[in-house]
Amino acid sequence: MEQLFRRHYARMLRVARTILGDEQESKDVVSDIFVALLSGRTTMMPGTEERYLLTSVRNQCLKRLRHECVKRQMALASVMTGTASDDMDADDERLADIDEFVAGSLSEQERRIFRLRFTDGCTYEEIAAAEGISRVAVWKHLSHALNLIKNHFKKQ
Repeated sequence: MEQLFRRHYARMLRVARTILGDEQESKDVVSDIFVALLSGRTTMMPGTEERYLLTSVRNQCLKRLRHECVKRQMALASVMTGTASDDMDADDERLADIDEFVAGSLSEQERRIFRLRFTDGCTYEEIAAAEGISRVAVWKHLSHALNLIKNHFKKQ
């Protein structure tokens, strides 16, 4: 891993900077790729390392640009319709209602799993490792929690 980093980091960073035009964003993209490699979720075929790493940089940069574009479009639409502050207040209120429901209606384990997934952004694998359960069990807990939340708020 260290050899990959030393051999390809500078080129990966140049590609990211060229696409994004931002030094810190570029470093974040390249770091995220190496984090994914270190986590063991990705395996590379021998001899394809450079191609894989540079393609990953390109894809991650394009994903970030698309995300930023969507955020700008949403902000512009909110400003144009005059609902930006109203929507934010309503969203905050909905999130508070969901938090209250989660705290009072889910088991301790379901609460932990729910927060790991939706607050911390952990993957099913990461949650399974943290909780000492299988990915299927994580899915079942999340599915149960989401069904409870949907049914509760559908009635309201």
